[in-house]
Amino acid sequence: MYEYDVFISYQRTGRDISAWVKNHFHPRLAEVLDNNLYRDARIFCDDQVPTGTSWPVEWRTALQHTRVLVPVCSPKYFRDEWCLAEWYSMAKREELTTGPLIYPVIFCDSRNFPDWAHERRMRDLQQWNHPFEHFQLTPAYLEFNHKIAEIAKELEELIERAPDWRADWPVLTPAPEPPKPARMPRF
Repeated sequence: MYEYDVFISYQRTGRDISAWVKNHFHPRLAEVLDNNLYRDARIFCDDQVPTGTSWPVEWRTALQHTRVLVPVCSPKYFRDEWCLAEWYSMAKREELTTGPLIYPVIFCDSRNFPDWAHERRMRDLQQWNHPFEHFQLTPAYLEFNHKIAEIAKELEELIERAPDWRADWPVLTPAPEPPKPARMPRF
């Protein structure tokens, strides 16, 4: 069974991107999508994972049980192994079904995206990529809210057309990092 309608994928080490997703994109998308759906909208974002939880297990479960991936694209997104695993996993699922399941939004500088990413139509949000909380007090935030409403409407259609859930949805996992060497030599 699906647990989430949307999985927000973004490069987590970028402070501006992370702040923008958590301060603006995720809350507005959740609110607008929830207002538009006949049931409660469910969005996975990594800030929901409790401290101490096994990240790879939680991540894998969430991705496998999500209808649509929304990657927040930046040049470094396409160099991050977790982000690529999220994109490739959903792309594999698209190969097994019909219709798009990836809805990319541009945070910044799409000139440096790989060619294969440019094959998809993307929603450009660069003019509203302000990470600071006070962005909500500016007139531009009303325009941002309007764009989020357009995105939510398009996502509703993708969510409703998502294929029936399958237990064998592919989830590609990055190779684990090798253990760090001990600081002190062992005797």
